[in-house]
Amino acid sequence: MIRKLACIGLLALAANASAATTAIVGGKVVTVGPQGTIENGTVLIVDGRIAAVGDDVRIPAGAETIDASGKIVTPGLFSPLSQLGLVEVSLSAGPIDGAQRGERFTAGFDVADAYNPRSTLIAINRIEGVTRTVSAPSPAYPDESGGGHIIAGLAAVVNLGEADALELRGAAVVVALGESGSQFAGGNRAAAWLTLRNALDEALDYREHKGDFERGMRRPYAHSVADLEALQGVINGNTPIIAGVNRASDIEVLIDFVNDYSVKAIISGGAEAWMLANEIAAAGIPVIVDPTANLPGRFDSHNARGGSATILAEAGVKVAIGDNDTHNARNLTQAAGNAVAHGLDWDAALRAITLTPAEIYGVASTSGSLETGKAADVVIWPGDPLELTNFPDQVFIKGENIPMVSRQTLLRDRYLQSGKPPAYSQR
Repeated sequence: MIRKLACIGLLALAANASAATTAIVGGKVVTVGPQGTIENGTVLIVDGRIAAVGDDVRIPAGAETIDASGKIVTPGLFSPLSQLGLVEVSLSAGPIDGAQRGERFTAGFDVADAYNPRSTLIAINRIEGVTRTVSAPSPAYPDESGGGHIIAGLAAVVNLGEADALELRGAAVVVALGESGSQFAGGNRAAAWLTLRNALDEALDYREHKGDFERGMRRPYAHSVADLEALQGVINGNTPIIAGVNRASDIEVLIDFVNDYSVKAIISGGAEAWMLANEIAAAGIPVIVDPTANLPGRFDSHNARGGSATILAEAGVKVAIGDNDTHNARNLTQAAGNAVAHGLDWDAALRAITLTPAEIYGVASTSGSLETGKAADVVIWPGDPLELTNFPDQVFIKGENIPMVSRQTLLRDRYLQSGKPPAYSQR
């Protein structure tokens, strides 16, 4: 037995020695975890995961060492809502893979099957520190071929690497409510709520009488079996709905809805959520808020204001920062910096674009902070990441040292070198 254990130990050591090992040393490591900030820290990456974090980490022989002295090391940024991997050019004639259309498939519309890890937009955003996102569907706006449904479908958690990018399918069900949702329900927000309640009532009935339905002993449902199956996670309390709401009165209805059906919800938008901060905290509903959305741009955001993220956080609401932008998901740091300018604690702002999104989608055990055992999503910054003029020096996704190149940087370098576009060349 002793000889057998010794052989197992030698095999483990051999496997560890052959694993890809990188040590980031000497930087100010902001872990966004229990260890807090380590002024002269080391992050040890082994085979795509964080093996150790601290100020006295032993670096194995043969490890690649990166000197981060004078720099700041943080977890990768997590964009809480986007359509990265689903779109390329807005309003283009090509496929719109993130747009749900019609009523044939609603909750069951799963964008994970269309996700493209090689989208040009991914490289543009990841070299600025975004390593994960929730890629989500949205209802197609009504046109001559018809529009979408208030229930747009299933979102997925993805990392912005090219290999094994899909982290969690069916992370949430996206629902359009309030003023935006009304256009998919005959122009009436009350009808949108009725549509959602009817869908969940059917899902509950399907759960209780699935056998009878399959034997043809129940009347047909308005929603497809694929939709009813997708909604089982919602009514079981495992899958949250992402509710697009801004007006305070809509948020009050959402709180009642969550209590009535015992479901989980995430507020996206929440322009007037600050007015109900205590109620939202008591209901345990996280909010994805855009700190730059501080003007009454539409009828359901008359009371939008600066500092809303601060008010929500101080009330105990889980706050993630994002503006549902795809092409410029990288602007997360700017939005977080604006939140700090309006009173949000700096550490809380960084958390709102790293660990908090991971928590609200149920993937915090593997991402969102620099902790032993988690995926090595790491960003090295030359200075304060929330300062507008600072951009990453290096980005790691699951331990992979990402090339700091995108279509935009290639075009920049091409025209800087030539001085003029090729069309002007005299050769």
